[in-house]
Amino acid sequence: MSKQQQINVGKISGVFGIKGWVKVFSFTDCKENILNYSPWLLKKSSETKSVNVIDGKLQGKVVVAQLDGITDRDQAASFMGWDIFITPDQLPKVAKDEYYWSDLIGLAVETNMGVQLGVVESLMETGANDVVIVKGERERVIPFLQGQTIITIDLDAGRMIVDWDPDF
Repeated sequence: MSKQQQINVGKISGVFGIKGWVKVFSFTDCKENILNYSPWLLKKSSETKSVNVIDGKLQGKVVVAQLDGITDRDQAASFMGWDIFITPDQLPKVAKDEYYWSDLIGLAVETNMGVQLGVVESLMETGANDVVIVKGERERVIPFLQGQTIITIDLDAGRMIVDWDPDF
């Protein structure tokens, strides 16, 4: 299942300095990794704009970025609240048996006994291990433990097989 939907990786949360830099709230693991992706597709309401990232850094606990064509504080302020998206082909390739969460959203989930549980709605970090949120006739939270609760993931078929009691 080759998904070309865009992936929301962050949001422009403020301005930094007077030369047009923006503060970024990053959803990436290692928040400064958001700077590795360029161009960004910025979206707010029905507006979209593609911008190239020309510089950036971690400034204390905040990621700041310089975007091509934005040269002063007023221009930067006009992008506050815009969401930052990238395309899946901008992501590095993953190793076998590794997945981006965005690839798992929407997969049909069934037990190893063939019982349909629903679809992957989201994933969540809990501290101990990640969990898969499955929505069907009801919501289920299944630990993301490959080889244990997660038996197989077939992105091409759009399916995840789990070892899970459907009554649980």
